[in-house]
Amino acid sequence: YKIKAEANQKQAEIKRIEKQIAYEEDTIDLLKADWSLLTQPDRLQRLVERHAAELTLQPIEARQVVGVEDVPRKGAVPAADDEIAETIAKMSKKKGVSKEGATDDTETGSVEE
Repeated sequence: YKIKAEANQKQAEIKRIEKQIAYEEDTIDLLKADWSLLTQPDRLQRLVERHAAELTLQPIEARQVVGVEDVPRKGAVPAADDEIAETIAKMSKKKGVSKEGATDDTETGSVEE
């Protein structure tokens, strides 16, 4: 009797989960339809024209577009001839680097900027 009751309970739980999955799938379909409606190019164009004064949008220029290969990889080592990167690396190795970029020379008591 106990095993039959547990089996019925598990079946009821499975049906509840299946109903929840169906509800979530319906919600996803509805959200996809909403997204499709909201991102229609002609609708967006009308919105841009209606709110052009507030948005002050301008077309992008060719110099603003870069390729994926132009974006540095996370943790990438800069080129050896990169003076700025070398200076930053040297400063980060020194002890006592403040937020403003001034280093504290504790031996002489002077502050360099």
